[in-house]
Amino acid sequence: MIKKSVVTCSLMLCVCISVKMLGYSYSTDFNKETKIEELETGSSDHEEKTFSFANEIVPSGDDRIDHKLNRALKANSFSRRQTHKLHQRAHKYFPIIEPILAEYGIPDDFKYIPLVETEFRHGLVSPKGASGIWQFMPQTARGYGLTVNAKTDERNNVRLSTIAAARYLRDLYKVFNNWTLVAAAYNVGEGSLRKSIYSQKENNYFRLKLNRETGKYVYSLVSMKEIIENPSDYGYKVNAPRKLLAYQP
Repeated sequence: MIKKSVVTCSLMLCVCISVKMLGYSYSTDFNKETKIEELETGSSDHEEKTFSFANEIVPSGDDRIDHKLNRALKANSFSRRQTHKLHQRAHKYFPIIEPILAEYGIPDDFKYIPLVETEFRHGLVSPKGASGIWQFMPQTARGYGLTVNAKTDERNNVRLSTIAAARYLRDLYKVFNNWTLVAAAYNVGEGSLRKSIYSQKENNYFRLKLNRETGKYVYSLVSMKEIIENPSDYGYKVNAPRKLLAYQP
């Protein structure tokens, strides 16, 4: 009787051990399969993104260029700015600016210049005397039809100053035949950029060695474009970002 009990217990113990081992093995295999699936699913989230300004692609794979762009993107992210004022002002002024740029054949991305220059804040005057949302110097403003005197300063008129800016940008394109260089020239001046191009024998903005402000200018424009058009990617919560996209005539 004792022998039968021992045999019976031994058989039951063997069955339990087998079931336990099978169960453990199944569970382990399932966990491994889930992890692989998660990795495969998540891998697409890290695909390299393409950035551009006025239909010119920002080169990738260059450490210097990547560093400048990443720095500009971080500087304009919500974690740094902690405000939605840029989006609110863009929503207010883009409808005025976009059709004027389109009328003069200027790429829509140039609407980000006032955001970079002044963030659409009125009354800002640079130490050198530039004023208005487009930061026109007095002489340049007068040359493009704006009244600038002790009583009247049309650089502060959004519509008129945008028309002047569009005409100026169009003239710069006739000189440089490249919109990225046009943006750089808008910042540093036509003469200064031409000297840099001539002395360095280089006409690619991303390869030119320029002063610090101009050297990061296009990257600032690209980053401003990014946070306005893809706000959620940079921590912003904007209800209707599509309203800020390009004007359609």
